[in-house]
Amino acid sequence: MANKQKLLTEETLANEGVARVLEEAGIDMVFGIQGGNMGRLYDALYDHQDTVRAVLVRHEQLASVMAEVYGRLTGKPGVCIGQGIFMLANGFLGTLEAHFGSSPMLFLTDFSDVAPFSQHAPYQSGRGEYGGADTRQALSAITKHTLTALTPTEAVHAVQLGIKHALSGERGPVGIVFNSNCFMGGTIDPAARPYLYSTDAYLPAKLPGDPASVAAAARALAAAERPVILAGNGIRISQAYDQLAALAATLGAPVATTASGKGVIAETSGWALGTCGNFGQATANTYVGSADLVLAVGTRLGPADTTNENPAFIDPTRQTIVQIDIEPKNASWSFPCDTVVIGDAGLVLEQIADELEAPSEDSVAGRKAALNAMREEHKFFDHPAYTSDETPIMPPRVFKEIHEVIDDDALITCDAGENRLFMTHFFQTKGPGTLLMPGIGAMGYAVPAALAGKLVHPDRQVIAVTGDGGFSMAMNGMMTARDENIPIVTVILNNSALGWVKHGQGNRTISSTFADMNFAEIVEKMGCKGIRVEDPADLAGALKEALGAGVPTVVDVVTAFDGLSFRDVTSPLAQA
Repeated sequence: MANKQKLLTEETLANEGVARVLEEAGIDMVFGIQGGNMGRLYDALYDHQDTVRAVLVRHEQLASVMAEVYGRLTGKPGVCIGQGIFMLANGFLGTLEAHFGSSPMLFLTDFSDVAPFSQHAPYQSGRGEYGGADTRQALSAITKHTLTALTPTEAVHAVQLGIKHALSGERGPVGIVFNSNCFMGGTIDPAARPYLYSTDAYLPAKLPGDPASVAAAARALAAAERPVILAGNGIRISQAYDQLAALAATLGAPVATTASGKGVIAETSGWALGTCGNFGQATANTYVGSADLVLAVGTRLGPADTTNENPAFIDPTRQTIVQIDIEPKNASWSFPCDTVVIGDAGLVLEQIADELEAPSEDSVAGRKAALNAMREEHKFFDHPAYTSDETPIMPPRVFKEIHEVIDDDALITCDAGENRLFMTHFFQTKGPGTLLMPGIGAMGYAVPAALAGKLVHPDRQVIAVTGDGGFSMAMNGMMTARDENIPIVTVILNNSALGWVKHGQGNRTISSTFADMNFAEIVEKMGCKGIRVEDPADLAGALKEALGAGVPTVVDVVTAFDGLSFRDVTSPLAQA
């Protein structure tokens, strides 16, 4: 039962009330840069440093990505903080990631409206009056919901409601914009209405599936001859790794993952098919296409994940489709489904397992044999470039060496561009919950994602894998890594180009080539450790040195531009 006690018992400033709400919600770190009225919130956080860590970044973009990743990994809203006009200019990358990827997040900012002069062209105003920007309208376009607070009491309550909206149903980012009156000295009277109550009343419970729908899904699975599970990022949001693996083993249903779902099952697992879709494994795409039932869990079944809706991959006229999703609007969105179960992925998978009439051991063994045969036929994670001694170094060789030296629970964060496509196709995950992919495909994601990942999981190895273009956008994250003592390892695939762009241009290249850059030397000047690798024989030693260094380290790998491109990892089904 929710705590129905009042939040405050004494007259309190709004900034102190907001800090207490974050504490009550279990949010133990926030990310941002002080400015404007938001500095007053930091003044309150000064007295809460034992429970809420304020992580200083060098750019609002990094704060937003770190908040998104914190939300995705912990299930609690990640919080980014900054002054309104600059958060609008710089803080939308992680917010868009949270919006598209269903990560709970709070975007805390202010109007910088200098009340009572809000209508008199105040400097940097974002209240939407003539001569200023409209912060609320801009935020509303990319968030699940946006709230504004005009008084100290509304400021505290807005944060409570923001947490509720961020966590309810399909999770996502919530914007909260504070009027200058919120933090300009006014206090909250605990005896005045509207009252403020304890924050746990705003923390929603996970939603189980409707029993009738669960029973229908279990019957369909039991009747299938060749079932397959297609798992998306919703498994990660629910932290349903064990439930997914258990159902796959019981049912004898191999698991393919979407690109954003890559890593929700270990690809070294006996039931893994790898990533499906436009840049996925042939094993996954072929097996899904041959299935008579597709159980889609936590995925919207978008075109990139269904080889542009090629009926050779998924076809509701010849396949039974069962979909599990937390959001009713996502059900039967791209394809008509035979059975839909609305609810939390982990709870629904448990419910189905309890209801399921399990197939015979012979049936499970037959499905395993079919999977193994298809893996052999399509050379599952087997490619000549994994062992290539060519220089510059082939990207698959880099991924194979990373795979060999990391722990089974090491967390890998990816960036965007051709390097991400290569990671999707060639890197084999070793444990569940071990890889984070940027959902919208924006460059500059891997480094801040790794910073947040290491803060959430300080005892795990955390490695950012990025291209030289993406690293250049987020290089200032290495300063945060140094200042905040966050010992991530960053592996740069350095081919002096925007690979996907340049390969797509053919012989008409323009604005896609960089001058050669030694990033190892650059980060050394920042106070981090840098290692330059030009010979594939040196990769393993460099990676081991970086993982054991205990300080932020960059492994700058000179990789080949020729010999491998996005076309080589594009599924023929996506081109048909």
